[in-house]
Amino acid sequence: MTIFHRGRGRAASFLALTTALLLTATACGDDGSGGAGDKGGEGSGKGEITFWDNNGGVRTDVWKEIIAEFEKKHPDIDVNYVGVASTEVQSKYDTAIQGGGLPDVGGVGAAMLAGIAAQDALEPLDERIAASPLGGKLNAGMVENVKAAGGQDLMFTVPTSASNGVLYYRTDLFEEAGLEPPTTWAKFFTAADRLTAKDKNRFGYTIRGGAGSIAQALDAMYGQSGIDTFWQGDRTTVNAPENVAALEKYAALFKKNTPAADVNNDFTKMVAQWDSGEIGMLNHNLGSYKDHVKALGTEKFRGIPLPTTDDGTRVQVSNPVDGLGLFKSSKNKTAAWKFIEFAASHESNSRWNESAGAIPAHTDAAKDAWVQKAEPTRLAAEALSSGSTKIVQLPYYLPDWNTISKAENEPAFQKVLLGKMSAKDFLDSLAEQLNEAQAEWKQQNG
Repeated sequence: MTIFHRGRGRAASFLALTTALLLTATACGDDGSGGAGDKGGEGSGKGEITFWDNNGGVRTDVWKEIIAEFEKKHPDIDVNYVGVASTEVQSKYDTAIQGGGLPDVGGVGAAMLAGIAAQDALEPLDERIAASPLGGKLNAGMVENVKAAGGQDLMFTVPTSASNGVLYYRTDLFEEAGLEPPTTWAKFFTAADRLTAKDKNRFGYTIRGGAGSIAQALDAMYGQSGIDTFWQGDRTTVNAPENVAALEKYAALFKKNTPAADVNNDFTKMVAQWDSGEIGMLNHNLGSYKDHVKALGTEKFRGIPLPTTDDGTRVQVSNPVDGLGLFKSSKNKTAAWKFIEFAASHESNSRWNESAGAIPAHTDAAKDAWVQKAEPTRLAAEALSSGSTKIVQLPYYLPDWNTISKAENEPAFQKVLLGKMSAKDFLDSLAEQLNEAQAEWKQQNG
């Protein structure tokens, strides 16, 4: 943790964490006040506010720059920065909601938005946005994602960025093998097979079998099947026959066209393996683009939007949009909102996203020169804004979404890869959990 001056039965688990994690929150400079239900106040618009960065360490330096510029423009406001590791931020928010110590402003990704909003911790921002220079300047797709993720059709965050899924491929290896770019799923599977030479330790693809595997598997399923909605009525489409067939084909790549160690791959292992080895393709998001440039230069790889079906249809699952939330318990919402406006403005949003290699939420920032030069970001932004990509909105609004898509099913997906569970059984079980969570959510929300 870095500091510098400038649902369904799960609520009980939040309380269980409170005592231990509250000590951590206090140690990070929080004043111990403000939990869910505390309505706070507009305040004087001056003084100190606290900001929690939900990816502390990784983006601390760029936030230091933005905060320094903000304090230069607003010398009567001091921003107390608290950098929280992305792996800890969910539990830290949950603890502060139950026991006090919420910040004035915090980074909140769409995947955790519903759980925080459902506990009445975040201020709806629709009216503030409409009356500010940000009105009409936020990417429409990201706005839709935020509203859907919150589960109440309200803007509980100002979206700042999206890190869409990208298919990275080694242009040197493709040219050597006489292969076309993997722009369709048919070309993708052909390349995965043709580029594999196990005796030379060459593989066509690296698959994500460890932490974070479910979202990537869903991308491969819906991308191949062309199904463009997560729900049909009150039933999920994850176990539709077309998706079952797609997952069977995708999982069959394991050990045949991928390293055997991939069963335990999280994104760091997967990215490092691709950057240092002779693997043809990698599916990750825009966040790793600069790592690839550092390892390979710009001549040996490209990053393109995920493949299309043979008829040119591109379907991908929604990626959690990152954003800035204003907490209801803030005693100085006027100053906090000034900071959010500044951080989400054209210049600041461009600066942050250039550092991260992500798609800016501010529509003017998305037109800046660096976006045009960073091909994966440019292509992803074009696909997102042109309407050519159909987005399957994942149900981030379900309080159980994170648990279902991670702890309860990542080990099961490993069984699929290892041949110990069928793709159909896996998806039928996942569907049952999702349908139950959806039914409970609808019952609780009228």
